Amino acid sequence: MNSADVIALLRDYESRNVLFTDPDGSWPIVWERAKGVHVWDADGKKYLDLTAAFGVAAAGHANPRVVEAGQKQMEKLTHAMGDVHPHARKAELARELSRITFERWSAAKGETSRPMRGRTIFCNSGFEAVEAALKTAMLATGKHGVIAFHGAYHGLGYGALNTTHRDFFRNPFRMQLKEFASFVQFPTRASDLPATELLVQRLFRRGWVGAILVEPVQARGGIHVPPPGFLPLLRKLCDENGALLILDEIYTGFGRTGKWFACEHSGTVPDIICLGKALTGGFPLSACVGRADVMDAWPASTGEAIHTSTFLGNPVGCAMALAQIKEIETGKLADKAAKLGPGLLEDLASLKSTRSILSARGLGLIAGLEFRSANGQPDGPAAMRVVKALLQRGFIVIPEGEHGEVVSFTPPLTITKAQLDQAIGALRETLKEFESAP
Repeated sequence: MNSADVIALLRDYESRNVLFTDPDGSWPIVWERAKGVHVWDADGKKYLDLTAAFGVAAAGHANPRVVEAGQKQMEKLTHAMGDVHPHARKAELARELSRITFERWSAAKGETSRPMRGRTIFCNSGFEAVEAALKTAMLATGKHGVIAFHGAYHGLGYGALNTTHRDFFRNPFRMQLKEFASFVQFPTRASDLPATELLVQRLFRRGWVGAILVEPVQARGGIHVPPPGFLPLLRKLCDENGALLILDEIYTGFGRTGKWFACEHSGTVPDIICLGKALTGGFPLSACVGRADVMDAWPASTGEAIHTSTFLGNPVGCAMALAQIKEIETGKLADKAAKLGPGLLEDLASLKSTRSILSARGLGLIAGLEFRSANGQPDGPAAMRVVKALLQRGFIVIPEGEHGEVVSFTPPLTITKAQLDQAIGALRETLKEFESAP
């Protein structure tokens, strides 16, 4: 089927809530196949993907070793019984997630005699990992309250939705929400931190807060990067108040920011880390990984788990995750993101426009170019014009931020500088064309 046929079929049979289609046919494209940093649509056109499909394809689309691992596992075992009869790949991946998180962080602190160990709850999508973390915090602290942040996006399941800060997502379902989260401004400057500390301490004094949930870098919120002291401050406040620090690294994990995990830029060790997206390179699998003593707040199974799912720790997903981790590690992709990121940010910051106020921000290979109108208001329409124009030129980017005012860049970590330069060149030409348009 060509693109028009696929879109027509979806329009007839998929919920109209899901897919936006532009009447002029410029949006969306229909993906047919992807390889490395490129995508081909159903009509045969080739694109440079600067999204990694929401950050999933960190080791490149259809990475051959990750694909091979999935194929071999499918030939042997495609499904097991989650919480009843396990399989070896799930055990191996749980051990590997402990190794690359709490065990590695413990070793970095010199804790070799009694290293920390992580325990995992496997899930299917990112929001499920967040909800497992929220349940863990409730069990471990006995307190239901959670502190989250303005601009936060933690998913749209009813538990996670309580901590996602956007009326667009929350308002239609507010009557069914428990609303156990309190929101604090997300700091973007060091001078914001005293106010952050004051507000968080005030919430703790109410006596019902058991956890702080935060993204080390806000992705969907608009590529907001906090000052270096932010996570250490939250760590201190949690320690002082007997609360858990939960880091949502679903977008920022696995090398995206130039470190294995974004929390490592400030040396902050969480109590729980939520992982997903780049974990498998394309199979629905996520994980809530916590310190063993924290995760042991869950009762031992007596034959019926109180938190589980049919596809928990799917064998194919686990096999692909093990291969994906190896690819990121052996390919030194976090180091590559650290090397390419500053240049990308510098190039974005150099862009000019007389029609919009532009500002760039990012960390590693997660970066954004914000568009604001002359009066300083978020300019989503201008950003979307750029997104669509780049698509026509053969470059895939998406808008982020509450008003869609930020053009974001989260390419596969396998991208080259030459390919990034090509994308920046196309963006610069696009802005020039808009300047000269009537």
